Amino acid sequence: MARKFFVGGNWKCNGTAEEVKKIVNTLNESQVPSQDVVEVVVSPPYVFLPLVKSTLRPDFHVAAQNCWVKKGGAFTGEVSAEMLVNLDIPWVILGHSERRALLNESNEFVGDKVAYALAQGLKVIACVGETLEQREAGSTMDVVAAQTKAIADRVSNWSNVVIAYEPVWAIGTGKVASPAQAQEVHDELRKWLAKNVSDDVAATTRIIYGGSVNGGNCKELGGQADVDGFLVGGASLKPEFIDIIKAAEVKKSA
Repeated sequence: MARKFFVGGNWKCNGTAEEVKKIVNTLNESQVPSQDVVEVVVSPPYVFLPLVKSTLRPDFHVAAQNCWVKKGGAFTGEVSAEMLVNLDIPWVILGHSERRALLNESNEFVGDKVAYALAQGLKVIACVGETLEQREAGSTMDVVAAQTKAIADRVSNWSNVVIAYEPVWAIGTGKVASPAQAQEVHDELRKWLAKNVSDDVAATTRIIYGGSVNGGNCKELGGQADVDGFLVGGASLKPEFIDIIKAAEVKKSA
């Protein structure tokens, strides 16, 4: 079964209510491939989730950018998976490198988060990726495998998991992994899943690329055999996000 192309837009900590309405309006008016060709998910900051959920076109879905590792309670400032389910938010991004680096989220903590979110019925975009130092030291796959293993150790059903490979050195820097570099890691990740989880999970799990994806590089990146879509940062706030969604057509014509 072919893996459906997946395009996620991570708005990060950006936007005002007026700006968000404009972005949603642009998305709602856009002409993009149908849902059988591409799955589109946008991830606004928490405070704008209800606004986006209520105004966004029905064929696009909404994700939170994070959630707490267990049931809610005395955890000031956190938002639980149960709250997202209650708001009918279907997706959540977990383990983004900015949270791993700035908030010291460990592989194990991210793995626990992924398992808990899935158990509550959320779908998860789970992020993995190496720093520039790790890449230059030749340890990319060791790092990415350890991050993925922490998830695999806690998750048995992968049907609601999308893996986002985001080389940290390419996020917001303007540096992009070459199509060959992206394909190499995606291919190795898929082989790791086949060896350590199952052939079926390796064949069906979507592995998307993130890291300075834009309208100019998305088609070549998307044309790689094991690149199943993108997690887009800054460009998801701009009209070129539409061009990135349209890059799904490269798979259809392949």
